[in-house]
Amino acid sequence: MFTSGLQHVAAMYAGVVAPPLIVGAAVGLSGTELTFLTGASLFTAGLATFLQTLGFWKIGAKLPFVNGVTFAGVAPMLAIVDTTDDKADALPIIFGAIIVAGVLGFLAAPWFSRLVRFFPPVVTGTVITLIGVSLLPVAFGWAQGPNPAAENYGSVKFLALAGITLVVVLLLRRFTRGFLKQIAVLVGLVLGTLIAIPFGVTDFSAVAEADIVGFPTPFHFGAPQFALAAIISMCVVMLVSMTESTADMLALGEIVEKPADEKTIAGGLRADTLGSALSPLFNGFMCSAFAQNVGLVAMTKIRSRYVVACGGGLLVLMGLSPVAASLISVVPRPVLGGAGVVLFGSVAASGIQTLVKAGLEKDNNVLIVAVSLAVGIIPITAPEFYHAFPETAKIILDSGISTGCVAAVLLNVVFNHFGGRKDDDEVTAPMEPGEEIRSAKAAHAH
Repeated sequence: MFTSGLQHVAAMYAGVVAPPLIVGAAVGLSGTELTFLTGASLFTAGLATFLQTLGFWKIGAKLPFVNGVTFAGVAPMLAIVDTTDDKADALPIIFGAIIVAGVLGFLAAPWFSRLVRFFPPVVTGTVITLIGVSLLPVAFGWAQGPNPAAENYGSVKFLALAGITLVVVLLLRRFTRGFLKQIAVLVGLVLGTLIAIPFGVTDFSAVAEADIVGFPTPFHFGAPQFALAAIISMCVVMLVSMTESTADMLALGEIVEKPADEKTIAGGLRADTLGSALSPLFNGFMCSAFAQNVGLVAMTKIRSRYVVACGGGLLVLMGLSPVAASLISVVPRPVLGGAGVVLFGSVAASGIQTLVKAGLEKDNNVLIVAVSLAVGIIPITAPEFYHAFPETAKIILDSGISTGCVAAVLLNVVFNHFGGRKDDDEVTAPMEPGEEIRSAKAAHAH
């Protein structure tokens, strides 16, 4: 349980610490304050993961989900920083906006979850595929090195380390069994890090400088402030985050063979939004389900939510012990990139498996998948495509998962439910996720 939980932490660590580092640098925080802000994000990610995996009352999807800082909020948070005259007020304004957005999202969760009926296999398969495809550029970026502005970014040395890590993971998955096979990614990260030492890529300075114990003091950067423009922008981010979390829950539900119904999604969204509302109290940012870890569940077949809860416990400990947090940060980005290719590719493969069950022999479904994938891939293949749109609109448009999801839902409604000629066999009628699969299994058993 410990090693599998540690795998989940290693897979999502870079995604959790990147937003606070980016926003903290924009605010002008010192190195010590940046370390504090990063630790706070790890601590709040652990708390949010507890809410999601263990849950209580009607809160939590109770699926093996890791929660952490959503990257969707980085751009609007940077915009808030830029428009704040006194940079000392930037973080309190951001925290105030996140609290309001979290509370409103919590209240809206039951209504938002009812949209699940519009996610039949042709939609969920498309969205899951997009999640994997959208994450792959992250892995490719990691593989090229830690600093895009550096001269050696994308050098043969970095790419070789990523390739070696990828090969190690593949060999372990192919030629080992049992426990060692399940922790192939963790072993790959450790071996990749050790191999990187002679190359001078591994940096242990963070471990030497980190404190043994530290606690994210509530409202360390000041009491939250409430600015209307900031609140509106973070509410938009919350809607995007809820859409992506819904897609992630549907994806994970298919992978663990426990289809996410309306009740599950409502609980998951409550955990996301409550975690986001509480996060600023400890100087953290908006939380969301991490798609990276969906790939890990798909690959390892370890479906226990308690394993992920153990990962949440490790995140909390890292937030309370900067030294522990810094140990994970020792893993070089290229090594993470090599493992990420397997993890994120596994998500895309799961989406393709779902699409196979969606009846792609039907023209309607082919068109739905074709156009939705094209729309969702725009931000990846043409990052400046929406450059002329307002910043608020770009929050949504620059998320390929969100735009592709919306396109798939709308096209499914138009092609399979509104007027006109329909295919004789309507395989995409609204249903609970997995219903078609269960029906097919029942018919086969009969």
